[in-house]
Order: sequence, then C-alpha cells, then structure tokens
Amino acid sequence: MEKKKNHNKRRTFVKGAVLAGCSSMLPGLVKAQASDGGRRPKKSLRIAHITDVHLSSDNNAPARFNACIDKIKERKIDFFLNGGDSIMAADGKDIGREQVSEMWDLWNTSRKRFSEYEMYSCLGNHDMWWAAPDKDDPMYGKGYAMQQLGMPSTFYSFDKNDWHFIVLDSNVDGGGALGLKQMQWLSDDLAKLPKGTPVLIMSHYPILSASTHTVGGNHKDSLQITKILYKHPDKRIHCIGGHVHLFDTVIYNNVHYYCNGAMSGYWWGKGDEDSAQKYWYHETPPGYTIIELFEDGSMENHYHPHQI
Repeated sequence: MEKKKNHNKRRTFVKGAVLAGCSSMLPGLVKAQASDGGRRPKKSLRIAHITDVHLSSDNNAPARFNACIDKIKERKIDFFLNGGDSIMAADGKDIGREQVSEMWDLWNTSRKRFSEYEMYSCLGNHDMWWAAPDKDDPMYGKGYAMQQLGMPSTFYSFDKNDWHFIVLDSNVDGGGALGLKQMQWLSDDLAKLPKGTPVLIMSHYPILSASTHTVGGNHKDSLQITKILYKHPDKRIHCIGGHVHLFDTVIYNNVHYYCNGAMSGYWWGKGDEDSAQKYWYHETPPGYTIIELFEDGSMENHYHPHQI
C-alpha cells in the first residue's frame, strides 16, 4: 500500500457480510478468527503468513524483521506464505537501479535466515521496478521481482496435505485486479478440484475487507471474484490478503476473507497522528499471522502483534 495515500473512492457495500476489526486490540496474541464453529478437528498444517515487510535499510528494519522471523520459527510452522510488498518501494519514479538492488539484497540476506523453509510468494504493488530504462532491462517489472522471490509464475497453485493453495497476482489493470486471463484461470483451477477440497487463496490486495471502506485498497474486481467463489459451495474456501496494513475479517457467502495487517506496521516507522500506538497503522499493530489448517477444511487465523 502507498504510504498515506487515500484511495477512498470505494463505495461498494458488502451485503450480508460479517465484519470484525481490531480496534480494541491490545499487544499480545490476537484471538483467532476461527471458521470451524468452535470445533477442534485434527490439524493438517501450520503456516506463517507474512505480508508487507517493506524491507529497506531505514529504521533498523532488517534486524527487526529478522527478530520476527526468529519468533515465527519458534512456532514450528510448516512453511511460509509471503503476501507481497517484500521491499519498501521499487515502484517510485525516482527510484534508481542501485536502490532497488540494495533492497533486494537486504531481502535475500534475510531470506537466508529461514532458508530451510519453503516460501510461496505473491507480488506486491511495490515489488516491481517500472522506472528501468526500457522493458528489456533485466530488472524491469514483474520478471525481476519474481526471480528475487523464487516464484514460478505471476499466479499459480499447489497442493499440501490435501489442501489446495492458490496464489494470485493482484497487479493487473493498474493494480487491484486479476484481469480476464487470470480470472478465467482461477475459475478453471477451482472447477477441476474434487468435491470437498479445502482451498486457501492468497492475494496482495484484499479481495474483500472491512478496512478498505475507510482507507481504500480493495480488489476492484471483487464482485467478479466472489461470483466465481460462490459457484463452489462444495469446497471450503478461505482467502488471505494484506496491502492496507490493517487487520479484519469478512465472511461473505460462507467464504472467509482475512486482511492480515503488515509485518512493517507503519512502514517500520513510529507512526503519525492517526496511529493508535507507536508503530501502529491506525488501529492495527505491526505483526504476522500464524494459520492453522485442519483436515476438515476449517481454518484459524491468529494475528500476532509485535513491538520489535
């Protein structure tokens, strides 16, 4: 998400949604947003969802990020999902090659700290360098960012322990959209899955979020995406996103949508007049998410604030 930029033009009302924010959240573990009606089925996977790390040399960010990674590793996770905006901002008009290289070097150095874990990433809007001299430059655009993150494609899917994972590219048609090709791919990917398959979808921009009604940043094509998901009531579908640095949960047509804050909070800075506490963006502290996936297709989303 662009710092302090207000996209407050979103007027879509999410009819019939259940909304849960974190305005009363205190430091410490945020209570899990459970989607299993309180039952405790057998666990299948434990995943760390990190998003909006915005790594640069400012504010001692690399050391603070590394400390967070060490805390995550203590939780005995199976792998990482990285929701994008891994580096501070390669997309600025005045950002040069050396600055972009420096940010990605910092990222790759930190990545070595948890290289024993698989990491599946999506692209954030700040990960791409569009100011390269021309489109043939090896550092231009999505290709170079994908190379740094070890991504097989801009969007893709994979399977783990009977769960199906879908990683989307939100950075189409000016940002906050999938585009026709990816929309059709998503529809086809879901259609081929057997009945009862549990699905976790990760995007950078949130597909649906309560927070975006005040700060902007929702998927522009959320209506089309939710209609695709509505066609699969035989599957248990959950969606996670980031981008807006805020934490909330939306339930719409039995699909759970989690907007999972930001590792960097207020871009690793101390905050401003709208920050509820130091380092917070509005009412959301910096943090990371531990996701518990269960064999019956249910999920728990635990947001862990940090003051590192």
